Amino acid sequence: METTMQPEIESAAWVVKLIEDFWAKSPENTLGDGSDEKAWQRPLVGFAPASHALFSRYASDLQPFYWTPQQAFALAFPETPASADQLSVISWVLPQTSATRADQAQCERVPAERWARSRDFGERFNCALRLHLAAELTAAGYLAVAPERLPEFGFQRSEKFGLASNWSERHTAHAAGLGTFGLSDGLITERGKAVRCGSVVARISLPATPHQYSDRHSWCLWYAQGRCGACMQRCPVDAISEEGHDKDCCAEYIRQVTAPHALQSFGIQATPCGLCQVKIPCEAQKPL
Repeated sequence: METTMQPEIESAAWVVKLIEDFWAKSPENTLGDGSDEKAWQRPLVGFAPASHALFSRYASDLQPFYWTPQQAFALAFPETPASADQLSVISWVLPQTSATRADQAQCERVPAERWARSRDFGERFNCALRLHLAAELTAAGYLAVAPERLPEFGFQRSEKFGLASNWSERHTAHAAGLGTFGLSDGLITERGKAVRCGSVVARISLPATPHQYSDRHSWCLWYAQGRCGACMQRCPVDAISEEGHDKDCCAEYIRQVTAPHALQSFGIQATPCGLCQVKIPCEAQKPL
């Protein structure tokens, strides 16, 4: 019997192909070292309706500066309003390569060169992917914006949560069914925690990616089973403890130690650390 795919599923496959083709073909997917080696492994992609309750919860927790998808879309297209029900959020995860993870696992105080390069050149690719996907969707008639690329994007201090941005790629990925948070605040995905995330908000109907977890910490061994804590041992300044992640301590170590190291040793102007993302059970897989 001949069957016809639902338009939303066809659109989802098209969006995934746009992302994967750019990952495969873009010359910007590089470590910037003159080789043909890609900065990232094949991406994971997920979708969430802009009306998902988690987006409202994020905005409530970080009010008044955190954007809902609808607010981010309105900043880009003030003359073309859209309701949350008309918008979908497209999120992706870029996993670190095995070579980068292996080099990083040998380090204890400062990041490996490959890791620093992925934080610099790899994130440049991630930014290019954001803009490319938004442009392709818009050209096809689906207005789209990458919130992290908006001129208004920035960081503020929340009384409850400390330093925070007005759009979190990790929290967006969590809402899009791509992973849960660990003790270090890193996102644990099907491909592990050594990842970078990106997203786009578009006026298009896409099927929501099912959540294979019950809460925000479901895939972390520490929260789920009361064991592990390997990320605590990997942090050189004890910014991760049983109470969670000390963002100020972490940020200070990056400013004072790892960023100057990357610049002096590799000529890279980035803010890398990521020691807690490797040599742990959730480095490259979901441990549960």
